[in-house]
Amino acid sequence: MQSELHWFKEVESTTPASRKGSLNNDKKTARQLFTEEHKDLVKQGEKWMKGTATSFSLVAALVATVVFAAAFTVPGGNDQITGYPIFSRKKAFKVFVVSDAVSFFSSSTSIIMFLGILTSRYAEDDFLKALPLKLIIGLLTLFISMASMLVAFSAALFVMLHGKPWIVMPVSLLACVPVASFVWLQFPLFVEITISTFGPSIFDRNADKHWLIR
Repeated sequence: MQSELHWFKEVESTTPASRKGSLNNDKKTARQLFTEEHKDLVKQGEKWMKGTATSFSLVAALVATVVFAAAFTVPGGNDQITGYPIFSRKKAFKVFVVSDAVSFFSSSTSIIMFLGILTSRYAEDDFLKALPLKLIIGLLTLFISMASMLVAFSAALFVMLHGKPWIVMPVSLLACVPVASFVWLQFPLFVEITISTFGPSIFDRNADKHWLIR
């Protein structure tokens, strides 16, 4: 749908203003005909966007829940007298706190973006910029939240198992597997949407391809 809108906007930009409101034999303008011909595509796009946003919002909510709980169950516990974390002076603990906070805020932002997609009106023009931009921001912040969660996990292990890197390193590498798998599966979608939203226009891309073929 976004590609179709790009084509329509490109053709519209090259059409004289006096001809944009012209009627065809069925007494319809170009915009009315476009809307009529793309009703099914709009419904398909809405269904895909809602399904994608729902799936990603569940992942973001899970990450937010985990890191929020981790903020109140700090590694090593709290001092019974002062109430401050026992390992608060260690650098690894500070890394844990910062990365946990980044993960929580980015996952919260991701949830808000995906909710924005679910509650969108799904008008035709929304598929051009508004919906893809929300999806791009949601995916980007979701990637950041998962990476930050991994850093927080590794820092927490380092705090609790200080002096035993032979345990921390393998476990941290194993923790990278699910995160790396998720990014590997979803990153092509992120790149494709980013290019189609912020890349060169349809005509420019076709011109580049034609030059490459020649």
